[in-house]
Amino acid sequence: MRTVAVVGASLAGLSAARSLRKQGYDGRLVVIGDELHRPYDRPPLSKEFLAGTVDEAELALEVDGEDLQAEWLLGVRATGLDRTDRAVRLADGREVRVDGLVIATGAAARTLPGSEGLSGVHVVRTLDDARALRAELAQGGRLVVIGGGFIGAEVASTARVLGLDVAVVEAARTPLAGPLGESMGAMVSALHADHGVRLLCGVGVKGLSGERRVDAVLLEDGRGIPADIVVVGVGARPCVEWLAGSGVELDNGVKCGADGRTGLAGVVAVGDCANWYDPRAGAHRRVEHWTGARERPDAAVATLLAGGATEPGVPRPPYFWSDQYGVKIQFAGHAAGADSVAVEEGSPDDRNVLAVYRRAGQPVAVLGMNQPRLFTRWRKELGRTTS
Repeated sequence: MRTVAVVGASLAGLSAARSLRKQGYDGRLVVIGDELHRPYDRPPLSKEFLAGTVDEAELALEVDGEDLQAEWLLGVRATGLDRTDRAVRLADGREVRVDGLVIATGAAARTLPGSEGLSGVHVVRTLDDARALRAELAQGGRLVVIGGGFIGAEVASTARVLGLDVAVVEAARTPLAGPLGESMGAMVSALHADHGVRLLCGVGVKGLSGERRVDAVLLEDGRGIPADIVVVGVGARPCVEWLAGSGVELDNGVKCGADGRTGLAGVVAVGDCANWYDPRAGAHRRVEHWTGARERPDAAVATLLAGGATEPGVPRPPYFWSDQYGVKIQFAGHAAGADSVAVEEGSPDDRNVLAVYRRAGQPVAVLGMNQPRLFTRWRKELGRTTS
C-alpha cells in the first residue's frame, strides 16, 4: 500500500495511525478530521474539564515529540467515498486517493427537536461543546439534564459540585437500565438523590419553552421544570452518512467483522461508528467506549495490512468507567445477557459495591462502585471465562 487514509482524528483514528506505524507501514499516511483540534481525550469533557480542574493542554492525546509522519487534514469533513476511484471526497472539494482506508468517524450527539437556535441548550460531545457549557455553568443557576445515562449523570454531578440547582429527567422508569439492568441501574442512579439532585423518571420531554433563551423544560405529563441551562444527553448516532452509496454496508454504523473488516477490500472500521461482530454473542455490537477505541484498531490495522488474511481474535469484554459525585463506577461485559445479578462485596447503602452478573452460573459482566482492586481481578476473570 502506498497511501492509507484514516478518516476521523479522535482516539480511534489516532490509535489506528499509531498501529499502522507500529506494525511496519511506512507509506503515505493521511489523517482527516472534521474538527480543527488535534486529537484530544473526550471522557474529561463532562467531568474534570467541565469543572475547570483540567485544562485543554491536558486533554491532548499525542505525547511530546510524537511524530507519525502523517499529513493532517483538520477542519474538513469527509463527504463521500468513491469505491471505483478509491478516493475519499472532502467538503472543500479535494479528493484523497487511497489504497487502504480506516473509517473512524465516530458518533455525534443526538439533539432535541425544536431546540435549534435556542440559547442555553447544550450537548456534550466535542471540546467546543464543553467550552460553551463550562462558560454557562460558571454563571450558576438552574440546570436540567435530559437523559439519565452516563454523560448526563456526569454533567449533573459536576454541576452540583459547582453549586447549581440540578434536575435530571429520564424517560425510562430506571436510569441506566440498558447498560446495567434495572436493579443495578437504580442503585447507581440513587447517587443523584444522595447529593440533592432531583431525578424525574418515567416521563418524556414534550419540548422546551423560551423565546431566545430556554426558560423551562416541558414534560409530557404537563409539568414545566424551570431551567436556565439545559443539557441534552440522549445518546449518539454514528457518523456514517458520508458513506451512503459507497458499497460499505451500513447497519447501526459500519457493519464489519470481528477484525473490523468491511465488505470492501482495503477498508476497515474502528471506534464509535463501527458495528463489530462479537463472536461471544454471535451478533454485531456497536460499542461506544474509550477502551474499544483504543484497543481494537490494532486488530483492524493488522487485517488491513494483511489484505484480510488474518484470523480475528476474540476482543476483550467491553469496559467503561464513570466518575459521579466522587464515586468511581466501573463496568465490564454485557448485562443484557445475564439471568441473575448479585452483590458480592460491599453495601449498596454505602455506595461501595462489587456486583457480578451471571448467565447459567457463569459470569458475563461485573460492576464496581469504589471497588477498583476487586473489580480489576473480576474483569480479568471475566476475560478468561468469556473468551
